[in-house]
Amino acid sequence: MRTVEWIDGRVRMIDQRKLPLELVVVEFDDYRDVAQAIQNMTIRGAPAIGAAAAFGLALAARHSRATGRDGLLADLEVAAQTIGATRPTAVNLSWAVKRMMRAAQAAQAAEPGDIAPALVAEALRAEAQRIADEDVEINHRMGAHGAALIQDGFNILTHCNAGSLATVDYGTALAVVRVAHEQGKRVHVWVDETRPRLQGARLTAWELMQAGIPMTLIADNVAGHLLRTGRVDIVLVGSDRTAANGDVANKIGTYKLAVLAGENGVPFYPVVPTSTIDLSLPSGDDIPIEERDAREVTHVDGCQIAPDGVRVLNLAFDVTPHRYVTGIVTENGIAYPPFETSLRRMVRG
Repeated sequence: MRTVEWIDGRVRMIDQRKLPLELVVVEFDDYRDVAQAIQNMTIRGAPAIGAAAAFGLALAARHSRATGRDGLLADLEVAAQTIGATRPTAVNLSWAVKRMMRAAQAAQAAEPGDIAPALVAEALRAEAQRIADEDVEINHRMGAHGAALIQDGFNILTHCNAGSLATVDYGTALAVVRVAHEQGKRVHVWVDETRPRLQGARLTAWELMQAGIPMTLIADNVAGHLLRTGRVDIVLVGSDRTAANGDVANKIGTYKLAVLAGENGVPFYPVVPTSTIDLSLPSGDDIPIEERDAREVTHVDGCQIAPDGVRVLNLAFDVTPHRYVTGIVTENGIAYPPFETSLRRMVRG
């Protein structure tokens, strides 16, 4: 099962809020519901929400009541703004929305006169499907490139979830682990729990156990001790946006891991599809950082763990400066410093 897909005119996705206790699949036929699913993290992970956004725009075109070109494009602009406003940090979201809008404009321009909205809707469904299929293929390529970094017997530290659930299928950082495991290399994964939403404990641990890959779940604060005592050989993480200079925005807590890895001589590699590289931003200081609901910190699974009225700062991401990044794995190879040059080369393919 893919994390998100188009089935019979509806968008189907795994409800990641229910894992690991239940595998629940939800379906939507309204783009506004897809936008809400992205915002409330029914679906999460930069590549996955990019694909979800694309399918959401396909729904918007399918159900538009416009009878002509201008009305349909106006409806799509409204949908694009609604979907694009859900998660500000992950660049895949805006990348997918822009690609879909270009596809709509190209479909209109390809035909003389006022093309039927139904034809544009079908063009957008096909484009969204291409985005989803490309993601799976890209993830396999990243896994193959990254697996060259993994030696037999390696202990790998991860943070958050960068597996199949963060993508359409197969994963980014966990794709590297999967390929190494499939190659017969003996690997073991230390899985950060990843507070406050526990994506490591709920999702990464579940995925690795499903795949039969040896792993151990740890509290976030254990990672530093493991790095200092030589029990980690490499750190692999995902990225929600990577700036032109190699600064990486990822789940909150990633920066701390990168600093500790550097202090202890452990290589630190983000695994990043080129759609997540934002060459328009000179550095990570320009990346918008999402702040989420305080209840994610004050409550765990609906149970209150903090005093009433406590002040909360709930930042969803942090930025790791490129000086702590050993290299960046992409589907086109591994980029090494200077990243201003190597990332542009990777994006060009």
